[in-house]
Amino acid sequence: MSDITSGIVLELRDAQVRLGERTLWSGADLTLRAGQFMAVLGPNGVGKTTLIRAALGLVPVTAGSVALLGHEPGVENHRVGYLPQRRALDPSLRVRGVDLVRLGLDGDRWGVPVPGAGRLTKAGRAREAQVRRVVELVGASGFAERAIGRLSGGEQQRLLIAQALVREPALLLLDEPLEGLDLTSQAATVALLARICREHGIAVLMVAHDVNPLLPYLDLVAYIGDGAVVSGPPEEVVTSETLSRLYRTPIDVVRRSDGRLAVLGQPEIHAYCAGDAAHCHGDEVA
Repeated sequence: MSDITSGIVLELRDAQVRLGERTLWSGADLTLRAGQFMAVLGPNGVGKTTLIRAALGLVPVTAGSVALLGHEPGVENHRVGYLPQRRALDPSLRVRGVDLVRLGLDGDRWGVPVPGAGRLTKAGRAREAQVRRVVELVGASGFAERAIGRLSGGEQQRLLIAQALVREPALLLLDEPLEGLDLTSQAATVALLARICREHGIAVLMVAHDVNPLLPYLDLVAYIGDGAVVSGPPEEVVTSETLSRLYRTPIDVVRRSDGRLAVLGQPEIHAYCAGDAAHCHGDEVA
């Protein structure tokens, strides 16, 4: 889908973000290339969503640099598919799944597209073909015509991913896309994203709390903790020593019988919000 087959998509060099008098994180160095799958991990309040916002130019870095598709943040945002933190959709919402996807193409205009409007033109037919193409890509053809409010969480998430993909982005940014999904839907969503990444050369950066469902698919991880960002291949970063140092609590990383890594023990959320509760809001610092 993307015309990028190589090269750096997102790059942070010694980047720092401050909010007021507080340094959220500093010394961030990471490089994400086309076709790579990266997870940004850590507990609530450490600034995972802020990293995405810095990449989009919505939050300025106070030191170092950020480059998105070779430009200053904000310049190439039209080439980014962004899926923010998921909110529950009203069960009474009657908009069809396919219409939700179509909003990824024309949602910058007012209102929901009128069924059939503009589809007789060449451009209209091309848009409709693109919508159908991404619906099929995410495996949603069987339920895309149904009301979005009546779909399961996993089905809704597939359609939201299709919406983020419909403009053929070079980079897909997803903020907690597994939140609220059952384990089966989580596994299916991660496998889908990995397939899209590999087959279409789209760089994927996903914010998450738990690395374990992601580890089999990841090329890179970035852990945020104690005001620092440590990034690199999973086998280099996902170690007991590194994670225990970042979170200042014992965390065990073990290799399972099938050869895969597993992280045991989770960092305590209160370690990052206690004493500074006024700044903490959900997974992000307000």
